[in-house]
Amino acid sequence: MRARERHIPTETIHNASIMNAIGVCGLQLYRYGEAVSIALFTENWRPDSWYDKIKANLKLGLHTLCLLDIKVKEPSLEALARGKKVYENPRFMTIREAIEQLLEVESKRTEEVYGEDTFCVGLARVGGSDQVVASGSMRRLSEYDFGGPLHSLVIPGEMHFLEEQFVRSFSVED
Repeated sequence: MRARERHIPTETIHNASIMNAIGVCGLQLYRYGEAVSIALFTENWRPDSWYDKIKANLKLGLHTLCLLDIKVKEPSLEALARGKKVYENPRFMTIREAIEQLLEVESKRTEEVYGEDTFCVGLARVGGSDQVVASGSMRRLSEYDFGGPLHSLVIPGEMHFLEEQFVRSFSVED
C-alpha cells in the first residue's frame, strides 16, 4: 500500500507452486477440495487428521491434493534437548511412503475411505524438464519409481469423462 501511495511501480511475481501446477495431471482445478499435508511418521508420532479431510472431499466428489512432507534443516530431538544447533539431513517423503501411511491409517480406522485399489495420480518434480505424472492404483503407484523429490499425490474424486480420459493416459497399470 505504501508503494502505491508513493506511486512506486510494483509487480506480482507468482511463486512456482504445486498448488498452481497440479493442473498438469488433467484434473480440473475447481474440482479440488481442501488440500492435506501428510507428515512423515515417527516412532511416537503418527498424525492422521488428514484422513477426515480426504473422507470429506471424497464424499463431496472432490479431488484431494496430498502435500508430502519435506524436512529441511530440522533439528534432531537430541539437539533440541541439549540446545544445540545440529540438523538432520534433509528428507523428502516419497509417494511410496505416503501410500504406506495412508493405508496404515485406513487399516486402523476401517472406514473404507480408500484402499490399495483406489485410483490415484502421483507426480514428481512438477514443472521441471524431468517431471513425472503417473496414474494407477495405490498398490501400483507404491511400486512405481518416481525418481527424486519433490513428490505429490492426488486422490481423485468424481471425474468428468475428459478428466478421466486425460488422467488415464498416464496409467502405469499393466
